[in-house]
Amino acid sequence: MRVLVSGASGFIGTELCRQLRATGHTPLRLVRRETRSADEFRWEPRTLSIEPGALDGVDAVVNLAGASLSRLPWTPGYRRTILQSRVLSTRTLTDAIARAPQPPRVLVNGSAVGYYGNRPGELLTEDAPAGAGFLAHVAAAWEREANRAAGDTRVVVVRTGLVLGRGGALEPLRLIASLGLAGPLGRGDQHWAWIGHHDEAAAIVHLLAASSLSGPVNLVGPTPATADDVVRAMASAMHRPFLLPVPAPLIRLAMQDAGEDLLLSDQRVSSRTLADDGFHFRDRTPADAVAAPGD
Repeated sequence: MRVLVSGASGFIGTELCRQLRATGHTPLRLVRRETRSADEFRWEPRTLSIEPGALDGVDAVVNLAGASLSRLPWTPGYRRTILQSRVLSTRTLTDAIARAPQPPRVLVNGSAVGYYGNRPGELLTEDAPAGAGFLAHVAAAWEREANRAAGDTRVVVVRTGLVLGRGGALEPLRLIASLGLAGPLGRGDQHWAWIGHHDEAAAIVHLLAASSLSGPVNLVGPTPATADDVVRAMASAMHRPFLLPVPAPLIRLAMQDAGEDLLLSDQRVSSRTLADDGFHFRDRTPADAVAAPGD
């Protein structure tokens, strides 16, 4: 398959392109600078523009573009950036798909488990309704834009959990752990939906090439884990202690809504749809994911 990828230079996109090449596919990259090779096409989502011919001969599109959630603080202006970066990038691609003489067979579009909001005590499948809060609003708007391409193109929206690897949204926690300052975040028993870096990319490849699923699919690991489980695994992998708690009020004071959405929300998210579709996880636990060589 020829696969057009936005966000190809990011934490997930880099691994996705590596795995696409390793499995015999050809990744093509969308860039916002001057192109440097035949596998690059220029686009500018802020103006809904994309290089003519970018979708010619393309079998699939993967959209991973969006402003980082780990950049703090979430000021009102940066909240607009988080939302618009996702909505406009997706609209640019769905508009291009609608114009294409031969549209791609599949669009895999980013989303997030933030769609569900804070849901303690629930097991969240793809049928669960959207929750409340900023990230739930962003994810719902992101998915609506992606679904504009549904028709000749199979649309999959991937509700991704925290991606565990060397980089990404949890890199600040890795730094804290490396300094010996890791410990419970709030109560620590809130469920964190997680997935290993390798499995995140491998699941997208699976959905592109070996699946007929459409609609939302949870991209989360097969074993439920709490915040304590994840942070303890990171500390253990670096041979550092897990001792110093950070009270929830301090997290809310320092990070405001970002702390509530990213660290304190309780989301036990089911991976059953992906597993029943034949996907095999490499990393079964957070400890597997953080200890994986190269991740």
